[in-house]
Amino acid sequence: MKEIQLVSLNKHVRIMFQDEAGFGRINTPKYCWTAGNRPSVPCHHIREYRYVFGAVDPCSGDDFFLVMPWCNTACMNVFLKGLSDQYLDDEILLVCDGASWHKSNTLVVPDNIHLFHIPPYTPEMNPIEQIWREIRTRGFRNEVFHTLNDVIDRLCQTIISLTPDIIRSITGRQWILSLI
Repeated sequence: MKEIQLVSLNKHVRIMFQDEAGFGRINTPKYCWTAGNRPSVPCHHIREYRYVFGAVDPCSGDDFFLVMPWCNTACMNVFLKGLSDQYLDDEILLVCDGASWHKSNTLVVPDNIHLFHIPPYTPEMNPIEQIWREIRTRGFRNEVFHTLNDVIDRLCQTIISLTPDIIRSITGRQWILSLI
């Protein structure tokens, strides 16, 4: 693990948790309650996806999300640049999993971002995983999308509906809050 030396004491240090999730036109039917009749739930198997790169701060509820066409190093570089620009006056300790694009030799990490990787197979250590579940619950239950643009529109609307209070309530685990 690399040692972090914060050059300026005037910078705010924030811990953010990062991950990616795919959203697309293929859907898996979800459970639902009915009275008396078995529900008809639409389902199709078109495999078109977009990926959301996201980072959340469990203490403040701040977030940064980008919808990207792929999960790869090039898209991760765009995400890191955007995150850095959004929080230019902060030092960001960014906790992420071990995806290959998080460790790529061609990954360009801005000076104000410091990457930390959680151990393999421990998604429970990354609270943004619950944000993906919340997005799926709010915007992607038992619905067929006619175009990929419809998916992207719904995705953006659902992400915008996540207030800092909602993000804090979902991600603000005691062990994280005690670090600050």
